[in-house]
Amino acid sequence: MFTETSIPSAPWQATILTLFPDMFPGALGFSLSGRALAEEKWQCQTVNIRDFGYDKHGSVDDTPSGGGAGMVMRPDVMGNAIESINEAPGPLIYLSPRGKKLTQERAKTLSQGPGVRLICGRFEGLDQRVINHFDIEEISVGDYVLSGGEIASMVLLDSVIRLLPGVMGNNESALEESFESGLLEYPLYTRPTVWNDLSVPEVLQSGHHKNIAAWRLSQAEQLTKDRRPDMWQRYQRHSNEG
Repeated sequence: MFTETSIPSAPWQATILTLFPDMFPGALGFSLSGRALAEEKWQCQTVNIRDFGYDKHGSVDDTPSGGGAGMVMRPDVMGNAIESINEAPGPLIYLSPRGKKLTQERAKTLSQGPGVRLICGRFEGLDQRVINHFDIEEISVGDYVLSGGEIASMVLLDSVIRLLPGVMGNNESALEESFESGLLEYPLYTRPTVWNDLSVPEVLQSGHHKNIAAWRLSQAEQLTKDRRPDMWQRYQRHSNEG
């Protein structure tokens, strides 16, 4: 069982449809998200899709229409599973490699709502009729394929839970992270000042806040330009627009 909250009076709730409910909360039971779970800042309920299987074996899939490899999750099974969580809060999201890419902005929006309902696919995926009928939002966590949606769901949830009120001790930490300003985060350093003959940049030891801010901005810009040209183009466009 899992839990989550964006509103102090009603914990932000994650409701997860999965063939492997024992995978949750998994990694989300540790560190920031785990502490927030124990403090009831968020909650989550898992629902076993196999409980809605169409035969005595709890079967949930069938061969793809038109032929091809693999199996497809049946619409009758998935439809019943989805209808069972109609009363749960939040948008209905299917973790899929063909979905729109998860962004920090989407995570923020989800953190400001009452919760989310997640569908963890398996096999070759869901029958398209289910996606169309329930107007399901498809989200991808990256340009790669996983064996199932459970780990992808944890990625999405972790990105949201850390943004819930009271989860991170220092709210300024979130403001300086990658993507918040349209740039990747600048390089970070700490003590000791010299390690393996490598020193912390002098500007960071100067105590001159204006120079430090300028250095961090220039580093963030260069990193973004080198590693994420797509982000760099958007950043330049927005900067030119004021």
